[in-house]
Amino acid sequence: MSRTESASLYSSLRETLAAYSTPSAPELAVRRDDGRIECVACGHRCRIAEGHPGVCRVRYVDNGELMRPANYVGALACDPIEKKPFYHAFPGRDALTFGMLGCDLKCAYCQNWFTSQTLRDDESTAPPIPVTPASLVDTAVSQGAPVIASSYNEPLITADWAVEVFREAKDRDLTCAFVSNGNATPEVLEFLRPWASLYKVDLKGFTDEAYRELGGRLENVLETIRILKKLDYWVEIVTLLVPSFNDSDDELERMAAFLAEVDPMMPWHVTAFHPDYKMRDRDRTRVEALLRAMEIGESAGLRHVYAGNARGRVGRFENTSCHSCGAELILRTGFRVTANRLANGRCSECGEQIPGVFR
Repeated sequence: MSRTESASLYSSLRETLAAYSTPSAPELAVRRDDGRIECVACGHRCRIAEGHPGVCRVRYVDNGELMRPANYVGALACDPIEKKPFYHAFPGRDALTFGMLGCDLKCAYCQNWFTSQTLRDDESTAPPIPVTPASLVDTAVSQGAPVIASSYNEPLITADWAVEVFREAKDRDLTCAFVSNGNATPEVLEFLRPWASLYKVDLKGFTDEAYRELGGRLENVLETIRILKKLDYWVEIVTLLVPSFNDSDDELERMAAFLAEVDPMMPWHVTAFHPDYKMRDRDRTRVEALLRAMEIGESAGLRHVYAGNARGRVGRFENTSCHSCGAELILRTGFRVTANRLANGRCSECGEQIPGVFR
């Protein structure tokens, strides 16, 4: 694609997305004395001047207003909640998952780059598909999904839209979930909390160097995890184990120790990498590396550790076991639940309450 063609495509897509923009929720827009508006939807806290976008490219200032996306999706699917992944919420049930366009990070291995890197990568040209909050909730209900989730791109940068959808969802007795990179602010987590109760954080590594490469800061994500627990969200953590990026024993040990200090009952999913997007220079994660991460997690005191993207090859680490007596309670093969032996959220063997949202 020539530079002229690229500029034309960028301009056309910006114009299209502008037609799907509306003023930000006031809770996420802070007016500063210098005339700029500070966006607190994500941890970048962009101070945006008139006519300019933030890091995400989809929140921008126009005529003195912080604008944000609304009334479309870039991706939509109804599939097992285990795919998010949530293993301690509605096991065996589906979640209707919607995403928009854009992201606040630039992960070279992103599996959803076709939507997340809109306005950053000329090859990311997914079009917006018009929807309403009511139509999304109608779809969830018709599919029998008890959960509706915001995911695919980074949902923090479209948190105002998610809340519009979640309001409708809660009126229909659905549970709402966020599947996020965790680069949040206290303001946006407070803004979401009346509507969302499940939150998955993608903890991408445990060094500042790694996070700078992705366009973020480690401490922002760690503070997000701490705040989520204080606000009583149900939290599960996932780490994509990328060879030669975040897979050293030292890094995994420090990561597991941090999570165990926050809450040893908080599930930690360590999932296998496969080459994608701009990171095709290394092999898939070996099963042995996943099992080593499981050993590290358990040694740190985490009671619920899971190995993902290795269907049928990681033994008990696909299953949910009682942290008291060890009985296997929820059996899985990949994203499919093959048996659920919970009794009203308790171990059917010893009666211990299993942490999670079981309804």
